[in-house]
Amino acid sequence: MGYSKKVRREAIALIQERKLNAERDADYRRQRIFSQLPEARSLERQIASCGIRAGRAVLRGGNVKEELLKLKEESLRLQSEYEKLLSENGFSVSDTEPKYYCSKCSDTGYLELENRTELCSCLKNAMVEIACRELNKKSPLSLCTFEDFKLDYYSKEKTDGYPRSPYEQLSMIYKKCKAYADSFSADSKSLLMMGRTGLGKTHLSLAIANEVIKKGCGVIYASAPTIVSQIEKEHFGKIKTDEESVEDTLLNCDLLIIDDLGTEFNNKFTTPAIYNIFNSRITAGKPVIVSTNLKISELNEIYSDRFVSRIIGEAERLDFFGSDIRVIKRKMQN
Repeated sequence: MGYSKKVRREAIALIQERKLNAERDADYRRQRIFSQLPEARSLERQIASCGIRAGRAVLRGGNVKEELLKLKEESLRLQSEYEKLLSENGFSVSDTEPKYYCSKCSDTGYLELENRTELCSCLKNAMVEIACRELNKKSPLSLCTFEDFKLDYYSKEKTDGYPRSPYEQLSMIYKKCKAYADSFSADSKSLLMMGRTGLGKTHLSLAIANEVIKKGCGVIYASAPTIVSQIEKEHFGKIKTDEESVEDTLLNCDLLIIDDLGTEFNNKFTTPAIYNIFNSRITAGKPVIVSTNLKISELNEIYSDRFVSRIIGEAERLDFFGSDIRVIKRKMQN
């Protein structure tokens, strides 16, 4: 993954802080236990001494095997006494050991596998989280929730050409979006939100983002023009910066939300860039939520038939219709 030095530094610092906190907490617990059981401290020191003596025996040479066997027997005896003493006083060995955030790498961020060093998933996840946070700095992620989405603004009268009223339609969409957020996982389906401006697409997509973030997932919310602008700056920029690779971050986050598809400036670079991001995520089984103010026929005029059919074929379509609720809100407030 092409994360920058800045993102890597912050992620490594986060992992190191977790490790330090876990070991500080363990040291505090050990000191508290040893203050009550001085004999336990003495036994721990004797066990450590066996290890030191074993190392010295190897360096000295001679009949090492016999001496190491004796030291091993002594160490096992001392460990048994140590565990028994702790147990008799309501403690366990685990009470004296660090409780690491990641049990796989013990908060080092790295794993040794078959004579090679690899990044642990906890460090990879930290980089995704930090990269997503950087891209979302200017996004209104905290402004919309399911709780403040008001269905009262939608008409209960049926609209021509639609089988139900805007109120009924949005009630159904609201429930689907809420269920989507509640059950979100790495293999959740993609969504396509379609309808004119002011009907709640952005509000509900942001509400989903907020709930998914609470689950500890990496979410990126951005308008299509913003995404294109970021990619263009990175692709055509003459000056290399220490910023994260935008495309890698967009591809690796748990959920990508593309708002206002079709409002970006389209040319030979931007249209394929948007398609490649969407297609790569779908191919990798990663969900995307796309919202657009355009109709299918209008999308076909901007993008290739292949792109539009890919979106329609892979995403569940949610149709928003009715009157612009922003106008209704203003009227009700006056």
